[in-house]
Amino acid sequence: MGRWALDVAFVWKAVLTLGLVLLYYCFSIGITFYNKWLTKSFHFPLFMTMLHLAVIFLFSALSRALVQCSSHRARVVLSWADYLRRVAPTALATALDVGLSNWSFLYITVSLYTMTKSSAVLFILIFSLIFKLEELRAALVLVVLLIAGGLFMFTYKSTQFNVEGFALVLGASFIGGIRWTLTQMLLQKAELGLQNPIDTMFHLQPLMFLGLFPLFAIFEGLHLSTSEKIFRFQDTGLLLRVLGSLFLGGILAFGLGFSEFLLVSRTSSLTLSIAGIFKEVCTLLLAAHLLGDQISLLNWLGFALCLSGISLHVALKALHSRGDGGPKPSKGLGSHPDLELLLRSRQPEEDDNEEEEAYFVAQGQQ
Repeated sequence: MGRWALDVAFVWKAVLTLGLVLLYYCFSIGITFYNKWLTKSFHFPLFMTMLHLAVIFLFSALSRALVQCSSHRARVVLSWADYLRRVAPTALATALDVGLSNWSFLYITVSLYTMTKSSAVLFILIFSLIFKLEELRAALVLVVLLIAGGLFMFTYKSTQFNVEGFALVLGASFIGGIRWTLTQMLLQKAELGLQNPIDTMFHLQPLMFLGLFPLFAIFEGLHLSTSEKIFRFQDTGLLLRVLGSLFLGGILAFGLGFSEFLLVSRTSSLTLSIAGIFKEVCTLLLAAHLLGDQISLLNWLGFALCLSGISLHVALKALHSRGDGGPKPSKGLGSHPDLELLLRSRQPEEDDNEEEEAYFVAQGQQ
């Protein structure tokens, strides 16, 4: 009877993990292809991003309010001093990362975007060394060389290469390295109480919106104000379809963050990291099959080299975590509903640092 119960528990955990990974894939791959699809007909990626930020803020605020009403526990709200001094740098870096990434879809293919965006792990490592979140080791140098070499091979003599789009997404990857390093430092400040990603999203979105607005005003403001798709619309049906499409992107963006944390909460950040690696492969295969992206043998070899560097870094993190006492069990799963699990505050613990580092590696692949 005991053996049968263990077998059922194992199968249930495997099915649950698979379901959560597939949910994460749906949102992550879905938003990538959504962004490419929408920018083909709606050439205002910065406005699109700002509307997504507003939707994410709305859903984050609603989620916090629901849990606060059900649990009768107040959610964390930062003072203006802490908000502007500690959250603003992270919010600005995040806004530029997301904004430039979406902007690049005007010029480049999904495959080139996916490959270049994977190099964010390279910049995360560099800035982690600069901010002394990582120690310089020979293995990290090898990881950097593998990722950089893979990126060079993937872009070398690419028939669909676009300099402007590549510069935008590479700049986004560079800023992404700063973004996730600052985010890690922000979440490790226990006194702020932002260990929960929903609380973090709630506090980041307004400053991200304001940080992205100057770029929008300079590059898209005048053109959007004279566009018949939004402000000078003549067809109400077209306007509603455009707004509905933009709102859908906000739902996908919020769902991505929600599914990521749900996967980490129910399994581990290592699972998210490994799932992220296979997600890149799925994205490239779908881009080649559905969108006709041209990927040569040399490009595939470069992609494999880059993924080997990311995989090596994930493996090193896993070994380092095991050397510190093995993988930590998931905390606070209990019988709470998933929504409350995601939104309730956690007490920061020292052994969370390894989980956070692996989580940011996975985030660098987005």
